[in-house]
Amino acid sequence: MSQYKIEAGTGQHIGDRQEQQDRVALFAAPRAPGYMMAVVADGMGGKSGGALAAEQVIRTAKQLFDEFYTGSNVESLLENILQEAHTVIKLTAVSSEKEPHSTFAALVITPQKEAIWAHAGDSRLYRFSGPNFAEKTRDHSYVEKLVDEGKIRPDEAKTHRLSNILVNVLGSSNTAPFITFGKYQNLTAGDSFLLCTDGLWHYFDDAELSAAVAANTPRQASELLIRKARDRGAPKGDNCTFAIVKLVEPPPEVKNYTVQKMRRAV
Repeated sequence: MSQYKIEAGTGQHIGDRQEQQDRVALFAAPRAPGYMMAVVADGMGGKSGGALAAEQVIRTAKQLFDEFYTGSNVESLLENILQEAHTVIKLTAVSSEKEPHSTFAALVITPQKEAIWAHAGDSRLYRFSGPNFAEKTRDHSYVEKLVDEGKIRPDEAKTHRLSNILVNVLGSSNTAPFITFGKYQNLTAGDSFLLCTDGLWHYFDDAELSAAVAANTPRQASELLIRKARDRGAPKGDNCTFAIVKLVEPPPEVKNYTVQKMRRAV
């Protein structure tokens, strides 16, 4: 029997942009009981191109997760989502004369108390242990490359003039996207995850995000984070989109029966 139950929710706000180009979704696997997936995609491209790209990521994730069955390889699933979505986005660019791109971040929770995630671009996954920040994904961005090379400090990356330049996206006609995986085993009640686009993480430090998720239900945390992101980002706030997955203690079993003396059989 599972030692935790899953509470999950999503949050989204258009910010100060004219169009919402982010997408987010939560899925269960019809052929694999006990598996769940969260997906976030940040679309890029003018004239609704970005929204089309992000929507394709979500659509591909649902299609392939619907076909996923118990015993299948989760990392192969995530790789296939990335590659198929990338291919369709490229075809969309040809047919629509647009240049859509999208990031990708996905998390799968398995019945084996394992979390497996993958990402491409600068949409992030955060893992928290109780109220404490544990780890986060590393952006596939130009400024992250500068940090790795020691040319800028980590605290300078957010405000760098090239902070919006990505080196890895879905839909690029020049380079194929690559995927980065992460994994955590032996999940317990108190573990939680946040998947989000840069319209959220840009306005918070790690400790603020972990505190908000730990102290609230997913819905309460969503309302709090959106409100704070709007306060800090206006009047130039980006699309803000995220999914929260929390593992909590299961409710105590309630006995709904009474013991009575057995009657004599006739």
